[in-house]
Amino acid sequence: MAAARYRFLLINAFSLPGEANYGMRPNGGPKEGRLMNHASVAHLLADVDWDLHDGALATHGNHPVETREEFAIVGVNRLKIVREACASGKYNGIVLLGGGDPGFEEAREIGRRFRIPVTSCAHAQMHLARLLGNRFTVMDISEAHNMHMAMLVRHYGFAPNCASIRNLNYPLPRPVLPNDRPMAEEKAKSDRGERSEMVEAAVAAAVDAIENDGAESFIIGCSAAYWLAPVLQARLDALGWEAPVLEGYRCAIEQAKTLVNLGLDVSGLAMPSDNPRAWRAKKYV
Repeated sequence: MAAARYRFLLINAFSLPGEANYGMRPNGGPKEGRLMNHASVAHLLADVDWDLHDGALATHGNHPVETREEFAIVGVNRLKIVREACASGKYNGIVLLGGGDPGFEEAREIGRRFRIPVTSCAHAQMHLARLLGNRFTVMDISEAHNMHMAMLVRHYGFAPNCASIRNLNYPLPRPVLPNDRPMAEEKAKSDRGERSEMVEAAVAAAVDAIENDGAESFIIGCSAAYWLAPVLQARLDALGWEAPVLEGYRCAIEQAKTLVNLGLDVSGLAMPSDNPRAWRAKKYV
């Protein structure tokens, strides 16, 4: 049997211990059940031979990631996974899951050494949003996460194209916060066809971003909120707003396919090896 054209490893940002009180996805079972919102990406993975890594065991704490310190810790922790995956020869693409892209730039540097493209959720969403329109708004979950996303917008060079970052104020569960606005319950209500205050907040924020910020498309900041994308899209469509709503897993998977199809990975000038064959005496910033 011929090898699949796409052989991807999807890597979660981190995994929590089984006894953690703040987990948001299963720790065991089939890969389809461990991949959040699998149903929304199943059609994109139908032609992919894919594996899922649950991510390195968290060392930042027993809760999800929101602060820059936590993003830095989990980013470093998953680089070993990226390196081992690239060296294994099993994969021709690496997809980093998680809305805040922890470890992405460093993982791309590793991938370059093996000529394997590495994609991530926020980076892929921003590129596609810019392809679809001039200005996008980030729909996000909390104050700390907003500022991390703002840093990524600047770092990736999309500040001129970011209309706004809208805070829905549904932070991820963690020890220092009362769990009085659980996102999982909002998703469950939406899935049952009941009123979800998080959905209503997202719709109101999106319409205001269109009318007052100049937003022409939307991206979702946190992967725990990616379930909002199809719901928000349907609500905006019903209101007559023809603004696409993107979601990170789909964008990162499709970007990885495009790079494999083109035979490309990150530029060796952007991510040089430690012993490049040619070097430049001058760089521009």
